[in-house]
Amino acid sequence: MNELQNCPTCGSTQLQPFYAVTDVPVHSVLMLTTREQALSYPTGDIHLSVCQACGFITNTTFDGSKQEYSIPYEGTQSYSPTFNAFHKRLAEGIIERYDLHNKEIIEIGCGQGEFLVLLCELGQNQGIGFDPAFDNRRPDGYQSDRVTFISDFYSEEYTRYHADFVCCKMTLEHISDTAEFVHRVRRSIGDRLETTVFFQVPNARYVLNDVAFWDVYYEHCSYFDANSLTCLFERCGFQVLDTHTEYDDQYLVIEAKPVVGRITKPHFSPDAVADLLAEVEQFRIRSSAQLAHWDQLLATWASAGKRVVIWGGGSKGVSFLTALKHNRAIQYAVDINPNKHGTYMAGTGHEIVGPAVLASYQPNIIIVMNPIYC
Repeated sequence: MNELQNCPTCGSTQLQPFYAVTDVPVHSVLMLTTREQALSYPTGDIHLSVCQACGFITNTTFDGSKQEYSIPYEGTQSYSPTFNAFHKRLAEGIIERYDLHNKEIIEIGCGQGEFLVLLCELGQNQGIGFDPAFDNRRPDGYQSDRVTFISDFYSEEYTRYHADFVCCKMTLEHISDTAEFVHRVRRSIGDRLETTVFFQVPNARYVLNDVAFWDVYYEHCSYFDANSLTCLFERCGFQVLDTHTEYDDQYLVIEAKPVVGRITKPHFSPDAVADLLAEVEQFRIRSSAQLAHWDQLLATWASAGKRVVIWGGGSKGVSFLTALKHNRAIQYAVDINPNKHGTYMAGTGHEIVGPAVLASYQPNIIIVMNPIYC
């Protein structure tokens, strides 16, 4: 396919390439039931470019037709007590800030609906969640008669649904045409100017500063820092109320309200783009060394007969394994989500097992894919 030429966020033609990886699985959290299926899973290429006008980062070779957000898509993190505690704090804070009591809430890309259930139960609200992979597959304690789910993408036909609060968590990074998507949300709100929108995405600064190649995967075609996210929402007719990070700076949050006409208090700073571009350049320089470092570690451990596993059978784990030449030094991916046990990692075919397996396997080294879980 032809590479993207214009920035999907601001329309600029100033896209500068800085990182590429080829033949990566086009999905990393589909439940694949055989090793053969995992090894033969379709692949694509990642060519990351940064917009020198707004700081937005995109995969210019992304092909949305390869995506399969269906029932086997298993992205929930709600089997983790650490994540659940974060989710509850986040919901409580939102309810308090925006007085979400007895209100109508929409969540776009709701997954299995855990966060929407929290918002509705804690605030006595009513909710509608949209997600093509929804099939009511979630842990006990996340049921609610306050919530209605629609197992579909949030398309133009659903802009007829209205709410006091619109939530979209960890979805915008999967959208290649970012401006069109946020414009759709703005069209759905119309003249209901008291509606609040809340979006959460991965924090690009966190990825860049850590040279976290394991956080770059095919599904994520769009990467934001606070400034480029602000640019997107201001261009799409929103007044930005706040941007901040959550979850040890791994997630970036934006809160905004719709406006009619000109933004009275713009927050996007063209000057701030230079700082992001400097971090991108450091990522470009350091990424090869980071990959070589991990390959050398794995080769050394394999030579020494060490038993090695990774903790985390999700997207980070798939990206980590597929990027490294010596990934066979790793025997298992361990995950606490029971739905994943006995399935296989896309691209490399590593089996995903539960933590109980470690008692018998007795690994020498466990690579924790997200430091927050330590």
